[in-house]
Amino acid sequence: MIHLKSIEELRLMRESAQLVSKTLGIIAKEIKPGVTTNHLDKIGAEFIRDHGGEPAFLGMYGFPKNLCISPNAEVVHGIPNDKPLVEGDILSVDCGVYMNGFYGDHAYSFEVGEVVPETKQLLQITKESLYKGIEQCVRGKRVGDISNAIQSYCESHGYGVVRELVGHGLGRKMHEDPQVPNYGRRGSGKVMKDGIALAIEPMINMGTREVIFHKDGWTVTSKDNSPSAHFEHDVAIIGGRPVLLSTFKYVYEALGIVSDEEAPFTMDF
Repeated sequence: MIHLKSIEELRLMRESAQLVSKTLGIIAKEIKPGVTTNHLDKIGAEFIRDHGGEPAFLGMYGFPKNLCISPNAEVVHGIPNDKPLVEGDILSVDCGVYMNGFYGDHAYSFEVGEVVPETKQLLQITKESLYKGIEQCVRGKRVGDISNAIQSYCESHGYGVVRELVGHGLGRKMHEDPQVPNYGRRGSGKVMKDGIALAIEPMINMGTREVIFHKDGWTVTSKDNSPSAHFEHDVAIIGGRPVLLSTFKYVYEALGIVSDEEAPFTMDF
């Protein structure tokens, strides 16, 4: 069952999502060669707690850390460790917050130092596909319209769209209905209405779409060990159109990036 949210509930969700956004901005300042993902996990958790939230992933389904941090060929659910980052790595940081009775959940894939052009393009196309999906979050459209927009855009650039892992509804639970695959047919799936809140998250491989689930019970990598990118936003439909609850602006401020990509999806409410 899809739980539609009131404006008051969406405001609370936005607070949770914005704390995730600010946490990603703090982490962005720390990412460089020589840093460990355990260090990033620690500072992220401290920032969340210092600002009134709880790290949502810690203990969820038994996950042992605060953040999912996945380098290079790791698609998602990477467990932070003491291995230092090196020049040319890419790093998906997926962060969840529980606050005010609601969850926030979104992710950004970072470059570590100088990254080769082919990998830069993977990150760029994956992020662009996220916004292609968000554009479809319109009252009366269907979840499959989001899925198809992401799939079509990424496959047109020759990338593999992961099937086994999907986006999801979001609210008082981390994972609510509906599931939001990154592949599918236009016009299929649940009809979207005002008050729906979704975590949309393309997970895209440079090579094959096939993945391997590792024995630790969490880590997922591309089967051919090619780089994988992951970007995620929290989105609601308000007044018939998509409105971002999360933002990359704190990441961009930390990295010195100027962008107006979120402008079509912002609204005061």
